[in-house]
Amino acid sequence: MYQYDVFISYQRSGKDVPSWVRNHFHPRLTEVLDNNFYRDVRVFYDDRIPTGANWPEQLRSALQRSRVLVPVCSPKYFKDEWCLAEWHSMAEREVLGQDSQESPPQLIYPVIFCDSWNFPDYANARRMRDLHKWNQPFEHFQTAPAYLDFNEQIGQIAKELEELIERAPDWRDDWPVLTPAPEPPKRARMPRF
Repeated sequence: MYQYDVFISYQRSGKDVPSWVRNHFHPRLTEVLDNNFYRDVRVFYDDRIPTGANWPEQLRSALQRSRVLVPVCSPKYFKDEWCLAEWHSMAEREVLGQDSQESPPQLIYPVIFCDSWNFPDYANARRMRDLHKWNQPFEHFQTAPAYLDFNEQIGQIAKELEELIERAPDWRDDWPVLTPAPEPPKRARMPRF
């Protein structure tokens, strides 16, 4: 069964994107979606994975049990193996979900963090919500007048996501979940005795 309504996918290295997702995007989206929906809304964001947990397995499980993917797009997003695996897993599900509906379900709702000129063609083929004007990672952004515009954008995103969540195909235990191959172990610099 579905456990999450939304899975936030973002490039975890660097500082700006993870800070923006943590400080602004995730909390506002979760709050607005939950306020507007008739039931409790669950949004997966990987900071909830506990220390010591099997991180790849937790991500796979959450992705398989999420209705909609919200990728936070930047040029490096499309170079990250995990981000690409999350995107392509949901793209395959859109095709498989077509069996139960007249038209393919839309299960990927991309938002632009920055620089959409360098995105691959398959990403640019989708209509994206452009949030680059509000991509301030700093906590004090919440006190800026532009934050009101950001909040209005989140309200529009939440409204559109509500429809996608409701139209998501019935859950199947065979939804594909792609993952990158594990990295080979690093060689020790000094021999062990």
